[in-house]
Amino acid sequence: MANVRYLLYTLQILLLGFLAAAYTALSDNSLKAVPGPGDDFNIKTGKLLSPILQPRVPGTPGSIAVQNHFINFFKTHLPKWGIELQNSTSKTPVSGDKETPFVNLIITRDPPWTTPGFSGRLTLVAHYDSKLTPHGFIGATDSAAPCAMIMHAARSVDAALTAKWEKMQANGMDLEFEDQQGIQILFLDGEEAFESWTDEDSVYGARSLAAEMETTAYAAQSTFHNALSTISLFVLLDLLGAKNPTVPSYFKTTHWAYRKMAKLEERLRSLSLFESAAKKSGGSKRDDKTWFPESDKEKKGGRWLGGMIGDDHMPFMERGVDILHIIPTPFPRVWHNREDDGEHLDLPTVADWSKLVTAFTAEWMELEGFMKAGDEAAKPSKDVKSRGEQQGTDKSEL
Repeated sequence: MANVRYLLYTLQILLLGFLAAAYTALSDNSLKAVPGPGDDFNIKTGKLLSPILQPRVPGTPGSIAVQNHFINFFKTHLPKWGIELQNSTSKTPVSGDKETPFVNLIITRDPPWTTPGFSGRLTLVAHYDSKLTPHGFIGATDSAAPCAMIMHAARSVDAALTAKWEKMQANGMDLEFEDQQGIQILFLDGEEAFESWTDEDSVYGARSLAAEMETTAYAAQSTFHNALSTISLFVLLDLLGAKNPTVPSYFKTTHWAYRKMAKLEERLRSLSLFESAAKKSGGSKRDDKTWFPESDKEKKGGRWLGGMIGDDHMPFMERGVDILHIIPTPFPRVWHNREDDGEHLDLPTVADWSKLVTAFTAEWMELEGFMKAGDEAAKPSKDVKSRGEQQGTDKSEL
């Protein structure tokens, strides 16, 4: 078994190197075609974000309502995406002998000619549950806004995916390995601890799903041996939406992907496509601070902190999945308190994260030439303004 795990790890490193080499940057015109969310991120009436801004404790009506919001969005607006629910139950420190239900949503779009086991997947991940305490906790950064960002990214690349794959089929397919890439979205339940963070009281949904994916075997002739191995990169978004985030590079094995994200941020800023960097009426820039400051970490040295922050990636990382963890350090000032609500989101920052995640997804999926400006290129949101800059404090769940 040890030899098998070593061989799989070696294959995974080679695959990541291949993907890094095959990665084609978007042109400036394609970046300019990446839409912002506009009023769909209005915290009161926005079609994407506002339905998530409610308490979403697992097993409660709020949780079910948000599940239905995801399902209805994809069925109505993105019908080519497949939707699966993965269910589990567990006792928690506050449930006594009662089992609490957890529901993960798995949403995928693969090339139309592939079958299960033959398509790798860029996997975009956020948890949708909220903490039990404090009472009425919303969790706007944690992680309502990241869920909405992923929904926006899926909607924004959908037409380009269709156009690319239809062109490939029309021209006759001489497929390379990277052409077999699809997208997978995981909206995970039960990330938050019910009492206090431990290995047992946390990431309930992620633990269940990682174990199930590991044992979901594909046919012997498949490219990938199980559902877990189809994850090309596990991109986890968490605690996003406060002003001026700083995101370290946590994993050496995926530092190349971190650098790609950092480069996209730099280019979006240079093209004046970031709302959070828009000029004030006085002429000064609102925000010049880069979010990804560690592009040169390999040269300058530094500590790789992967695995030190407890989050939904842990059960997948323990099984060899490569992780790009997009979580700021320090955490937002509003972390785990009642002020983590819609009114305390910095909406230009939320909009910019949506563009950045969309651009990263479009580059990964080789959509250069297929991203077209159109109806989805929404105007900046007219939503409630944020209440000033949030200064983080360095807290972590270990």
